[in-house]
Amino acid sequence: MKQNYLSKMAGVLLMALLCSCSSTNYLTMNVVEPSPVFLPPNAQRVGIIDQTLPSDKMKKLDDLDKIFSAEGKNLDKDGAHAAVTGLFDELTNNNRFSSIKIIDSANVRSPGLGVFPAPLSWDKVQQICFENQVDLLFVLSFYDTDAHIAYKAIPIEITNPFGIKIPAIEQEASISTLIKTGWRIYDPVNKFIIDEFIADQNVVSSGRGISPVVAAQAIVGRKEMVIEASNRIGHGYALRILPFKVRVTRTYFVRGTNNFKIAKRRAQTGNWDGAAELWNKEVSNPKMKVAGRATYNMAIINEINGDLNTAMNWASKSYTDYRNKLALHYLNILKKRNYRNQQLQQQTGQ
Repeated sequence: MKQNYLSKMAGVLLMALLCSCSSTNYLTMNVVEPSPVFLPPNAQRVGIIDQTLPSDKMKKLDDLDKIFSAEGKNLDKDGAHAAVTGLFDELTNNNRFSSIKIIDSANVRSPGLGVFPAPLSWDKVQQICFENQVDLLFVLSFYDTDAHIAYKAIPIEITNPFGIKIPAIEQEASISTLIKTGWRIYDPVNKFIIDEFIADQNVVSSGRGISPVVAAQAIVGRKEMVIEASNRIGHGYALRILPFKVRVTRTYFVRGTNNFKIAKRRAQTGNWDGAAELWNKEVSNPKMKVAGRATYNMAIINEINGDLNTAMNWASKSYTDYRNKLALHYLNILKKRNYRNQQLQQQTGQ
């Protein structure tokens, strides 16, 4: 026991020693990324179509699928409507467009069964856009729910009429419903499908009873859960056209001279400009390693302040002039971020 304790303490001390001797530290920052989907800046009017009603020749097969997958009455129809509503609400909230409308008169159908139908013809797309005065078409191309029910026996105790507890078996029924959606965005001017995306989500509901039938009947709110999840899918798809924030990690140097130690404490309190003031004093240090670290850190502060071009210059200098290998890796990160930042500026028009 004593040996195990000493071994654990030695491990803790070793980790502390390694951390205290590290020449680098980490910081995290928010970075704005361009949206996954780029829309033409002049596209201001949007139409939304629900293409998920099955065609007449597929209706019998689709109805058969509902029976075997234990789907509720009108579940797919109501779920698709909720998904389209979620898309409409989120597009309305983000103020990207001047007008958004749900088009119910398009008369387009899907083969059903959760597969992407063939793209709409461009004649049809242009006709719908002209008749409804919209620049883009957001289309829910397919919507399908695939349900599976599973039973599990759970040992319980029940009290008989004489007040005696006796062992019994209770059945638990779980219905797992996989919601599958497929979305497209049509650009009628350039005759281009801007986006084609599949989004799905699994919803699980359960209930208990003395028999499998009673257990299945005890499941309440399944349809409401599916409708709510479908609405969230619509909201989520609308976010594909918006820039988004991600949290990134960067490495900076904290050892080399006393100025690095003081700068580390300033950085820990959020005073990054104060830390940079000390790093800048070391960029001309006669020791190559120290100057290289200081030069690298100047790239860090410029990225923090949003000046990517200056940050790339400092990182490049750290690598080329002082052979700081970490700087080359960081320079590649900055180049990628600068490219993404240019995309972001095109999307936002800034």
